[in-house]
Amino acid sequence: MNKALVSGLAVLTAENFDFFVYGHDNVVLFFSNNPALFPESHDVAVILPELLKRFAGRLHAALIDTTIERELQARFRFTSWPSLVFLRRGEYLGTITGIQDWSGFCAEFERILALSPSEPPAFNLASACQGVA
Repeated sequence: MNKALVSGLAVLTAENFDFFVYGHDNVVLFFSNNPALFPESHDVAVILPELLKRFAGRLHAALIDTTIERELQARFRFTSWPSLVFLRRGEYLGTITGIQDWSGFCAEFERILALSPSEPPAFNLASACQGVA
């Protein structure tokens, strides 16, 4: 991911991941993968800073380094790129995959932030094979 598109976000690696996600009440993690393969990652990179302004004080955001994306994808069990994974003090809240319009993103942010932590959804092989979350 072009880090210039998401300036101001922490970039999480294996070394600082736990410190970041357990150090904040609510976090949103941006999994961009390779934007050449998943061009919607560019769109999410543009809208995420605006969403963070809209939800100022309610969550912290970080970009996941590509070196740990696949490991964390298995942990949080999402099947599409790009994805935004929400955690509360390190525990799973929910995931938004792909691009949405502004009102859709805002509604999903509100819905997910109102949830209690839970286990990530079960992995669905059929969805993964179809590229659907």
